[in-house]
Amino acid sequence: MKAPLIAVLAALTMTATAAGTAANAGCVTGAVVGGVVGHFAGHHALVGAAAGCVVGHEMKKSKQRHYYRHHR
Repeated sequence: MKAPLIAVLAALTMTATAAGTAANAGCVTGAVVGGVVGHFAGHHALVGAAAGCVVGHEMKKSKQRHYYRHHR
C-alpha cells in the first residue's frame, strides 16, 4: 500500500529536480494533489498524479495568460 505512494513521491522528486521549477510549478503541484487523491480513491496514485500534472500545468498556464493580458 505504501509502495505506490513512495513511487509517486520519488517520481515527483526527480521531476522537480530535472527541470526548472518555474516551468514545472503547476505540474508538480497538480501531481502531488492528484497522487494523493488517486491513492485514496482506489489506489490509483500514478494515474492521479499524471492527470493532476496535466491539469495543474494547464491551470498555471491559464493564470499566467490572464496575468500578462491584464498587467501590461
